[in-house]
Amino acid sequence: MAMLSVLRKIVQEVSAAPDLESVLDLTVRRIQRAMHTQVCSIYLLDTITQRYVLKATQGLNREAVGVVSLSPTEGVVGLVGQRAEPINLEDASLHPSFIYVQSTGEERFHAFLGVPIIHQGEVLGVLVVQQHDRRRFDESEEAFLVTVSAQLAGVIAHAEATGSIQPVGNNLGGTAKIVQDRRFSGVAGAPGIAIGQVFVASLPADLEGVPDKRAKDIEREVAQFTEALEQVRHDIREVSKSLSQRLRSDEQALFDVYLRMLEDNALAGQVVERIRAGNWAQGALREVVADHVRQFSSMEDAYLRERATDIRDLGRRILSHLQEGVGSSEVEYPDQTVLVADDLSPAMLGLVPEDKLVGLVSVSGSGNSHAAILARSMGIPTAMGVVDLPFTRMDGRDIILDGYSGRVYVNPSDDLKNAFGEILREEQMIAAGLETLHDLPAQTTDGYRMPLWVNTGLTSDVERSLERGAEGIGLYRTEIPFMTRDFFPSEQEQMHIYRRQLEAFAPRPVTMRTLDIGGDKALPYFPISEENPFLGWRGIRVTLDHPEIFLVQVRAMLRAALGYGNLRIMLPMVTCMHEIEEAVEQIDRAVRELQEEGLDVERPPIGIMVEVPAAVYLTRRFARKVDFISVGSNDLTQYLLAVDRNNPRVADLYAPYHPAVLKVLQFIAQEARKEHKTVSICGEMAADPGGALLLMAMGYDVLSMNSNNLPKVKSAIRGCSLAKANSLLQRVMRMDDAEAIHQYLRTSLKKMGLGSLTRPSLPGRED
Repeated sequence: MAMLSVLRKIVQEVSAAPDLESVLDLTVRRIQRAMHTQVCSIYLLDTITQRYVLKATQGLNREAVGVVSLSPTEGVVGLVGQRAEPINLEDASLHPSFIYVQSTGEERFHAFLGVPIIHQGEVLGVLVVQQHDRRRFDESEEAFLVTVSAQLAGVIAHAEATGSIQPVGNNLGGTAKIVQDRRFSGVAGAPGIAIGQVFVASLPADLEGVPDKRAKDIEREVAQFTEALEQVRHDIREVSKSLSQRLRSDEQALFDVYLRMLEDNALAGQVVERIRAGNWAQGALREVVADHVRQFSSMEDAYLRERATDIRDLGRRILSHLQEGVGSSEVEYPDQTVLVADDLSPAMLGLVPEDKLVGLVSVSGSGNSHAAILARSMGIPTAMGVVDLPFTRMDGRDIILDGYSGRVYVNPSDDLKNAFGEILREEQMIAAGLETLHDLPAQTTDGYRMPLWVNTGLTSDVERSLERGAEGIGLYRTEIPFMTRDFFPSEQEQMHIYRRQLEAFAPRPVTMRTLDIGGDKALPYFPISEENPFLGWRGIRVTLDHPEIFLVQVRAMLRAALGYGNLRIMLPMVTCMHEIEEAVEQIDRAVRELQEEGLDVERPPIGIMVEVPAAVYLTRRFARKVDFISVGSNDLTQYLLAVDRNNPRVADLYAPYHPAVLKVLQFIAQEARKEHKTVSICGEMAADPGGALLLMAMGYDVLSMNSNNLPKVKSAIRGCSLAKANSLLQRVMRMDDAEAIHQYLRTSLKKMGLGSLTRPSLPGRED
């Protein structure tokens, strides 16, 4: 237990360290003390020279730091890196790989334990402890060092990246070199290439998410900070005064503690110091608060440790006043803005003027999160889950975003900019060529007609979808208007929003999904806090528990459809017959109510979404109860493969072409057709040209996708025969590997002369 608390303390301290040098120095000192060894050292692999460089030591000669280096084939350190496993030796000098480096002074030490520092499968370096005695380190010591190394790997990777980005502010005068073409890997969110400048978006009063920015007017920043400080002092005095009669003296003393902290020049003075060194007030505040929190958190005394929470709270209060003082009118967005956020939310997509926004990057989330799906519908290249990106240090940096692979390149060289610029021009030419298909049907070379619909949610989707030749809406996400407000929209508000969609597409069908919140779609004014939200209270489960919300929404839909007759209502997350019956009963009630109010409304076609495994095996029974079936393949894939689509750690396991997924999709189509009901699909698989051909061959009646992919899918269908699509499907259904299936489809499209519809070959890609 003692070792566990030591480990927590080391990781906590190191995570808060301001730069790589501090991280390494703290690490070796803490480990040397915890393990009672004479030496602890860290060697990091220099990616340019491909040598292990001594970067920090406690016990060896300090002069050797940054000077001594070993190739991966030299020394026991090199062997640890080569094998990527621990090496524990009683006397390192007797090992055949041992190399004596005179300047280190390590000849005095015999016992040696080295463990690799591995992050995302790559060896970053080697962590070493040594002792005078000839002895083997025991199993518990080895286990401890391996555990520390695993915990530190991410922190070191992040600190390395932060150093290579080079922050603004008081480190500007340092010797850190800016590394060009620094690459960070995430997962593909929305396809395309973006070349631009970073603008970091942060949430209100989110201290940890505040970016560093160069102060344009230092005196103004100091004045804004001083004013915010005074406002917080005033707030605390007012609260203290109003509660003075109701609080005990010890509780009242807390306000005095806060005021003393604010009066203490250590906090305010340091913030002003960092502003004068070049960082804006919000970034300087974040740095100073983080320093103070780190110092208090590491103290032995429980009372002093609690002060870390107080400092954090004060920091947020000051930040809140600072943010109020910076109006949105003062924000200047670069002409080619790549919006970067810790956790990209749908609300953030509207921050930047549409004519300036060229790309989106999220540190959290995955390619199948709701934010990524919206980005695809807007046609904005996006990378998600770029977990190692030091986003707070990136504001204003040049960046290249590869939305096909989910990679971003910070501080790109001219050569890399030119290479990606060429691909960007090629993409624009292909897009211009696809526009000529607008008025042509999605019809195969042997005459089979495939209706192509779109998924919408944003007002701007309507115009974009019609421009690309959409024949209907297969999924209108009604939760989007709910997500962009501070309270539930009224029946009248909803009616106007829905009417715009129905009017624009009339007489073409518009399928409106009833409110689908929960999972990764949260409403700020209706929070749902659950251990596992994807297996929790979401979709139809919420609306059936709240008939007052459901009825208002259905009434708004029915009223909006008056005079158009093109509404279809779709129920999400259905798992049992009871849910369908109850929802249909509510819809019928809304129809009756409106008819009694004198409105000439009719009951529209009602359908369900098949997106949980339980619904798959009840498809035929459900089909007897409803008018149409629609498959939500994104969630269905997630539930079938037990892969959280928002978790970048398992993003590689989310495989739309997994043989089990394909088998289930084919089964659903067959079951629906047995009851002579139309079956559509509105997941992202329909937006992929290869996937669209397979779904067509499976017998899906309608494919619904984001509007930006519609021309590509139409081009694929027009360039292929139904017979060829059937033959592709038969071959694919005999294959047993998702990646092999994906590659086979890409190769087949190229052979059919449709290679331009697959993702382009990009610089830095291994495949």
